[in-house]
Amino acid sequence: MRLPAPYDTWFPGAPIDGTYGYDRDALAAVEPAEEPEGFADLWRSWHAAARGVPADVALEPLDPPARRGTHDVSLVTFAADGGLRLRAWVALPVGTAPRVGIVHGHGYGGREAPSFERVPRDAAVIFPVARGLGSLNAGVGAPQVSAEHVLHGIGDVRTYVLGRCAVDLWHAATALQEVLADVPGAPAGIPLYYVGSSFGGGVGALAVPWDDRFVGATLEVPSFGQYDERLAVPCTGSGEAQRRHVAAHPEARRVLALTDASVAATHLRVPVRVECALWDAHVPPPGQFGVANGVAAAERAGTGAELELAVHSAGHAEYPGQARELATSFAATRAHVGRAVERAVARAAAAAP
Repeated sequence: MRLPAPYDTWFPGAPIDGTYGYDRDALAAVEPAEEPEGFADLWRSWHAAARGVPADVALEPLDPPARRGTHDVSLVTFAADGGLRLRAWVALPVGTAPRVGIVHGHGYGGREAPSFERVPRDAAVIFPVARGLGSLNAGVGAPQVSAEHVLHGIGDVRTYVLGRCAVDLWHAATALQEVLADVPGAPAGIPLYYVGSSFGGGVGALAVPWDDRFVGATLEVPSFGQYDERLAVPCTGSGEAQRRHVAAHPEARRVLALTDASVAATHLRVPVRVECALWDAHVPPPGQFGVANGVAAAERAGTGAELELAVHSAGHAEYPGQARELATSFAATRAHVGRAVERAVARAAAAAP
């Protein structure tokens, strides 16, 4: 296999061409997957049910107290989908009232600690850890191994783990709001913003369109988009387990269609920054760009969505120039949060009697 430049020198001996034969123009032309019947109604019904459930938060200060830069960090346990109790970190800004709340997802490796590179100084943040994943929720509600996790409950869309994890994000948002209700200076109805990478980017794309508490999002190298493309090619990530399962159980394709992040992206109504990679053997680039192009389709349809697209040289790999690209992206997300909040505040003021 002959790899295209510069990947032939960056990743010599790679078993998969992480471009999958796509150049930038071809990726820009990837359409979101076709929306299956009942998609929007299903997600709206799940959201309506979730919003009626109190988070019943239990806040637990860390011992010793933890301060990460400009934020104080605590543990929180909250009610999630199906009666689970999930744990997360909550971080509150020190010395200033929070102006925005961020729900900050993670990749399929789980999360060992909070990360603040994309977090503005005046943001309150909840760092939920997906059901089943480490370090906080290992074995709770789903297997920890990603190849098993991504297939958990796939026999029925009502039990499939990706849908349940997206619903859990709504519960995490409610938990953050309940925590902030006791924080002096925090505005009532504080606007929320979503940040998620890889696994977190995909489930975030599934969750954000239906919840009007979110005023914007950043989705980095999002997974679970455009299953027509994903199921057609091998990869080194969780999609490989899905591909092999569907080959043996073709009926599962219907469940994946109802949890396709590129379809959900066409329903977005807020500014969204999507960071896609030109090379990624873990999450194939056509799936990532399918999500970005879904946001673009929503923008063209006049839903209120606005796409800010950033293109990385590669994803899920170390490569020359990566630190520079990531530093630029971290700053761009922080700026995007500010603009999304300003837009939401201006729209609320214009709509006020």
